[in-house]
Amino acid sequence: MTEGIIHLANHSMLQALPAGWVGEILDEELVASPRLTPAQTRAAFMLGVELGEQLDRRRGGSGRWCFLRAPELRLGPDVLVPDVAGWRRDRVSSPLDPDVPFLTLAPDWVCEVLAPSTVALDRTRKLPLYARQGVSHVWLVDPAARTLETYQRVKRGWLLTGCYDSDALVRAEPFTSAPVELESLWLPESSLANVSAMLSAVP
Repeated sequence: MTEGIIHLANHSMLQALPAGWVGEILDEELVASPRLTPAQTRAAFMLGVELGEQLDRRRGGSGRWCFLRAPELRLGPDVLVPDVAGWRRDRVSSPLDPDVPFLTLAPDWVCEVLAPSTVALDRTRKLPLYARQGVSHVWLVDPAARTLETYQRVKRGWLLTGCYDSDALVRAEPFTSAPVELESLWLPESSLANVSAMLSAVP
């Protein structure tokens, strides 16, 4: 199966996708994308760790933010699944219901981890929807290029506020008080080689 679009999608279609695929509904179209690669998974996980340890009270941080990995967001007619999302704690008036598998409150910040198969989707389709739903900040992480782009929502869409690479120490909105060591997001070169060898050996 390749990335595909089904018109007039509904929520039941999300459940019908085969294992290993993530479904989103964008402007009434079902878009299916492959799950993250090891390099992408590492980047998303470690970014959550870097921010959570400083800003999420469950990690001993300030408690000003709540972070979730790959939450399902049902925002009006759209269903989006960012790789990482964060809400300012003062906007989460009550604890999240553990029995509800989706959220209806738009995040204040989202991060998408780019891949060749999803970069166009993230940049051209999801970014406008995040702006429309009131998300204030978006980060785009590219593990292959080892870069981070930061965006802030303005009246006309998104403003690129920073671009960082390699081992930079990032202090970017909305987390200027929580520096992120960019190098911690990347798989070591030796690990990448081992993962590639393992994947190529799979029949």
